Amino acid sequence: MESCPSIKNILLLDSEGKRVAVKYYSDDWPTNSAKAAFEKNVFTKTQKTNARTDVEMVMFENNIFVYSFVQDSVTSFKFLLSLLPYLCLAILSSTAEITMLENNIVVYKFVQDLHFFVTGGDDENELILATVLQGFFDAVALLLRSNVDKREALENLDLILLCLDEIIDGGMILETDASIIAGKVASHSLDAAAPLSEQTLTQALATAREHLTRSLLK
Repeated sequence: MESCPSIKNILLLDSEGKRVAVKYYSDDWPTNSAKAAFEKNVFTKTQKTNARTDVEMVMFENNIFVYSFVQDSVTSFKFLLSLLPYLCLAILSSTAEITMLENNIVVYKFVQDLHFFVTGGDDENELILATVLQGFFDAVALLLRSNVDKREALENLDLILLCLDEIIDGGMILETDASIIAGKVASHSLDAAAPLSEQTLTQALATAREHLTRSLLK
């Protein structure tokens, strides 16, 4: 009997490796210092300047490609271009990339000044991890109205945290469809205060944020 896929953490970091929003679902990192160390390590390992020194993997059209650039990057590029043009396109566009860290598979994506990460065990299916990553990113893009950057993320941090709650519960994958995730977050926001039927979605989300802030300050 196959076990259900399990997510160990989802990280949203800025371009300096600092936290924007993180959720851990595993005891692999029992302390805050252990979590901070992992975030530093994953940020350092996945930097673009270092990503071509080892064998790397990239997701493209539901396939996993393994690649490595040698010292003569021009020769490497020409070889790949002549062999598999679409593979080069996948590598350059970096729809989603995969690396190994501390016996874990990390799937990641960089957009402007935000870095999205999803971590699973080394026995997890990379396609599933990539699907979770894409669902998270697309849901955030919907909630932020395509303004996916650190400033917008911090201003709408409560929505992003709600988004994570709709995707994962205790490591179990609940939903990966971005439109469903964003819709549930909006629904929770609408339920946060009583008669909101005449308010716009933006007003409803603002009311939900205020309600959440007040509850956290109590």
